[in-house]
Amino acid sequence: MYENELADVPTDLWIGGSWRKASDGARFDVIDPATETTLASVASATIEDADAALDAAQAAFGPWAAKSGRERGEILRRAYELIMAQSERLARLITLENGKALSDSRGEVAYAAEFFRWYAEEAVRNLGDFSKAPASGARIMVQHKPAGIAVLVTPWNFPAAMATRKIGPALAAGCPVVLKPASDTPLTMLALMPILEAAGVPAGVVNVIPSRRSGPVVSRMLHDPRVRVVSFTGSTDVGRRLLHEAADCVVRPAMELGGNAPFLVFEDADIDAAVEGAMIAKMRNMGEACTAANRFYVHDAVHDDFVAKLAAKMGALKLGNGLEDGVAVGPLVNKEALDSVGRFVDDAVARGAKLVVGGRAPGGTGYFYPATVLTDVPDEAECFRDEIFGPVAAVQRFSDEAAVIEKANSTEYGLVAYLYTKDLARGLRISEKLDFGMVGLNRGLVSDPAAPFGGTKQSGLGREGAHEGMMEYLETQYVSVVW
Repeated sequence: MYENELADVPTDLWIGGSWRKASDGARFDVIDPATETTLASVASATIEDADAALDAAQAAFGPWAAKSGRERGEILRRAYELIMAQSERLARLITLENGKALSDSRGEVAYAAEFFRWYAEEAVRNLGDFSKAPASGARIMVQHKPAGIAVLVTPWNFPAAMATRKIGPALAAGCPVVLKPASDTPLTMLALMPILEAAGVPAGVVNVIPSRRSGPVVSRMLHDPRVRVVSFTGSTDVGRRLLHEAADCVVRPAMELGGNAPFLVFEDADIDAAVEGAMIAKMRNMGEACTAANRFYVHDAVHDDFVAKLAAKMGALKLGNGLEDGVAVGPLVNKEALDSVGRFVDDAVARGAKLVVGGRAPGGTGYFYPATVLTDVPDEAECFRDEIFGPVAAVQRFSDEAAVIEKANSTEYGLVAYLYTKDLARGLRISEKLDFGMVGLNRGLVSDPAAPFGGTKQSGLGREGAHEGMMEYLETQYVSVVW
């Protein structure tokens, strides 16, 4: 059905600036979640292919690190421009393999490209420090050097942006990378490689090795002494396992893991604005995002008004193939995701939650689930304890500020929280009490390449974006000198 759109999409491994088959010839299918048909067959990397990618990255490291920040920045800037020139093609590819609505995919392409524009500017800002030691009188010169090869492991929910968010700062810092994209959505990143080549990225600086043998392949790389950084975005469970692997060779970890975001609506909030923010925080990427609002706590005084308006907007969203006009809710990424969302809703209803809108998969072909609103969700419901990762808003009433802050913080996750209030002082006070790496204060969107993205507790380590994102790929060196 979409053969013409896929005709020029590469499906092999990108190693050392050329396309290669897997060393054993293995391949795996990429499925369209809207039609359940096969989009393409992609090479499945082996540990030998991982070794070859590391060899290519190591060969490219010295020359790439030796380039000036300005040279690296100009290449990243060209990459931004080339991506934007092909934005519609890339957006359609994202929708084909991921399922999200085309409007969402267009937003992701712009967001993904922006990381290259931002780090084109940060590449020239690798600033050091100079001081005089007060006791010895020695001069302290501090500089930041490229750490070395970075292994990047990215998820399926944002197949372009989660990769560029890592590639951009790594290349700006002077590090080559080996990227292992999610097996559900490898095509977008493979399609990006000719663009990076055209932008001037030298052979071996970026290598992409899709694989259905993720565990052995990533483990092999994390036990290679040439690898100095591992950056992973995905579930906390997988992140824990990678941290164990990284410990063996003391590989620096940068982990962006799970979330369980609370969305607090206070009695003095602008309800229309809160509903608009909730639609963004909940339905961006159909809720398949670690930043998605998971638990809605709404003050008694405005609960009914908020729920009525939210349910009206959620119920009006068109469900269907993401490539079709007017569709706002595409299919979930695979059958497992569909079944998981259904179980969350069934569990909440069984525990006493009330279904306001949605709540039943339509059946038939494709992994579709409608936008859903639940109220009176009890604390023990599974959807309040773990990420829903789907288009389901679970709502609970509250009346006491201190109690709702305690509830919001009562999770092992600490990625992002949202709150709505017209009182700025109150909003800032509550923001400081929320144990989360990011807070959306009267905003339903926190993701921004210019901001340090990351969480506390078991939502991860380190930050992506902003200047901090580049520092994840730099080693600090101090030189002591006397004159």
